[in-house]
Amino acid sequence: MRRVKKRWLQSGKLLQARKIQFYDPKKSKNMKKKEAVKRGQIISKTNYLRKIGKLPEEDKFTR
Repeated sequence: MRRVKKRWLQSGKLLQARKIQFYDPKKSKNMKKKEAVKRGQIISKTNYLRKIGKLPEEDKFTR
């Protein structure tokens, strides 16, 4: 087992695996635009539901 670990360390594969473990690839422009449109739709829907009384009003200072 010790030899295997030593080989992994020497080859650099262990270091590379740790480096890319939490890598989050950048999103494309199209994906960003789609998310922005979806976010806007959700916000407008919640605002509409609050306006007609289906959702309760939120207090801004309730932390």
